[in-house]
Amino acid sequence: MTPARSTATAEESRPRPRVEGDREREILEAALETLVEHGYDRFSFDLVAAAAKASKATLYRRWPGKVDLVVDALQLMMGVEADRFPDTGSLRGDLVAQACAKGGLGEDRPIQVFSQLVTAMHRDPELADAVLTRLLGPKLAGARRIFEAAQQRGEVGPDADLDLLARLLPAISIHEAMLTGSHPSRERLTFLVDSVVLPACAATLPRS
Repeated sequence: MTPARSTATAEESRPRPRVEGDREREILEAALETLVEHGYDRFSFDLVAAAAKASKATLYRRWPGKVDLVVDALQLMMGVEADRFPDTGSLRGDLVAQACAKGGLGEDRPIQVFSQLVTAMHRDPELADAVLTRLLGPKLAGARRIFEAAQQRGEVGPDADLDLLARLLPAISIHEAMLTGSHPSRERLTFLVDSVVLPACAATLPRS
């Protein structure tokens, strides 16, 4: 019996193979489609495995639970050009460039996915924590960098709440999109920057 136990222990201690490269991307794309079609509550490894033509064992070797799979899929969807610092030289230019970049507020899929997640996040603390810390936290940090640069140029007041300013455009855009069912156009995003965000920033400047 001892040799058998030793063999089993050795097998368990070996690193499990990971899904990588194009195959990982295919599974994450299938996870996004499953989330949009079925919602978070009905989202399951069975559905994703069927959509990706993969086994559940393959998925479980890479993702221990559905929260991990969902958040990794969201990172694939949003962790692209929209996270980069545009550095156009002006606050207006940076905000429009970031919002309209791939993975930004002007795309339809992020709106579809988040509309499925909003209510689920209220019911599932693990999901809410993962989305906030692993996804939205880094994205808001990237948005804050735009306002830090604008502050250095004198476009934002020295005592301004940069976190609040960074949340304005995403909050309004996502709220409107969930009400209308469609993502904001470039023209709408530009209008919101000009009519809401820039006046809010101007209000933080010292009055002479």
